[in-house]
Amino acid sequence: MTVPFSGVPLSEHAAVFSALADAGFTDAWSAEVNGTDGFTPLTLAAAWEPRLRLGTAIAPAFTRGPGLLAMTAAALAEAAPGRFQLGIGASSPVVVGDWNAVDFERPFARSRDVLRFVRSALAGELVDGDFDTFSVRRFRLERPPATPPGILLAALRPGMLRLAAAEADGVILNWLSAADVTTAVAETKEAGAGFDVAARIFVIPTEDAGYARTVGRRMITAYLTVPAYAAFHRWLGREELLAPMWQAWQSGDRKGALAAIPDSLVDELIVHGSPAECRARVQAYADAGVTVPVMALTPTPELERGGLPALLDLIAALGR
Repeated sequence: MTVPFSGVPLSEHAAVFSALADAGFTDAWSAEVNGTDGFTPLTLAAAWEPRLRLGTAIAPAFTRGPGLLAMTAAALAEAAPGRFQLGIGASSPVVVGDWNAVDFERPFARSRDVLRFVRSALAGELVDGDFDTFSVRRFRLERPPATPPGILLAALRPGMLRLAAAEADGVILNWLSAADVTTAVAETKEAGAGFDVAARIFVIPTEDAGYARTVGRRMITAYLTVPAYAAFHRWLGREELLAPMWQAWQSGDRKGALAAIPDSLVDELIVHGSPAECRARVQAYADAGVTVPVMALTPTPELERGGLPALLDLIAALGR
């Protein structure tokens, strides 16, 4: 499950983490966009709920210096020995450039270099040398973790997927349907044993299909107009389907862009329905090859009205 939950203060998440573990959820994974940072919620989970494994999906490769990223990952790995996986990725020009004042240049190379640096640093090695996108002089972690975390790489298209297979311990997928998983995983066939395939799966837990599709359309226009995700869906074969939405968006016609998205596409990319229906849809991702299906709940009016008690009830229902 993706944490933290909207509308629930971090100070009240102890009950949430306990409910997740009680319901059979194995993992709590965090994102890092413009809400909480990716590590603080997981640090709380490490202290409050020892039954959960933890992961970042993702910590951007640009927004922390390489040494700071390694220190942060090492600290969480020390707090939760053997229970933490570090997910890194390029992120986006908005998050990196517009919000963090860092040049979003050569995202593939930067992700590769950070992956290589962090792996060496977390192993306790002295890192001293030039990478393609940065240089590091004589860095060694003072407190390397006794159990270094696995490192997963966020990937969309073949180049990054193959890099993940060659050099990471797993891959993180995003914004794809269960039917798309086979296409993506095919590019990681050279990965070794134990290679993890994590996927963030957007879940709108409501039986009001009209509401779910309205929200889903807004989410799709927010993400699939980003160049990297647009290219990803062209690669997946959706260029003809998405072209009307892209054209309307580029012309400034936001209403037209929303209207151009068919119900069928929303239903492919967004899980919605009753808890049982949502579980079945998420299971389809696992059946297709995802080893860590990570639900990301989108708040509904029912959840917002019901507050924490409603959320805890929903977690129990989703986990049954």
